[in-house]
Amino acid sequence: MLRGLRRRWDSYKYRFVPWLALNLHRKRRTLRYVPESSQDKIISDEDVFETLLKIFKALFINDFSRQAHILAFLPEIKHKYLELLTVEQKLSKVHSCNHLSQHVFSPEEVLFNTLGFMVSRDRSSLVSAGTGVFVTKGFVPKGTVVSMYPGTVYRKHEPIFFQSLGNPFIFRCIDGVLIDGNDKGLSRSVYRSCCRRDQLGPFQMSDESWLTAAPQNPLAVGQYVNNCSHASCGASCL
Repeated sequence: MLRGLRRRWDSYKYRFVPWLALNLHRKRRTLRYVPESSQDKIISDEDVFETLLKIFKALFINDFSRQAHILAFLPEIKHKYLELLTVEQKLSKVHSCNHLSQHVFSPEEVLFNTLGFMVSRDRSSLVSAGTGVFVTKGFVPKGTVVSMYPGTVYRKHEPIFFQSLGNPFIFRCIDGVLIDGNDKGLSRSVYRSCCRRDQLGPFQMSDESWLTAAPQNPLAVGQYVNNCSHASCGASCL
């Protein structure tokens, strides 16, 4: 019992102002000093953007039969998606000939067809290791974007105390912004509330599917990536 209380205190003591005030002179244990944010990037912003644009475009085309009506609300960018218009024309011909509709791949299959690998979250085979993320098919080259960290974004001045209780999914960015990637409990309710608040008519501004077992974005599994920070255990994913 005492050992359990000790572990819980070690997890939460960094959130209590009195403890912080008495330990300011000690060496930082949870923060890394990086003089320039650009020096902390393993992959450039351009490469990340290119990868995300490629996979999102492929997901859009894959489910085009349900997404085509969105372009009607975006006439100014419709001409940029010539390949989408080609798909639309093919679909209309198929329907006019009374043939079967376009085969729709799963998001994981789209990821494999686009980037050459497939990732998914699953239970670890290690005892007491919990849930992790695994490459289930294909090969991931070094320096490749393999996941995103979904969740509610909190700026430095926004309260997050109650959401943080018993929550190991809170990710602190180098600029102090916090991302709550917990898909259960209070964190789940807060995200769904924000998502539906920002909804524009029938169109959602955020993806809620990562809260379920079948995310529409196959990269939205970053909160389950186990990245050991100890020097003796090299990180397989940064």
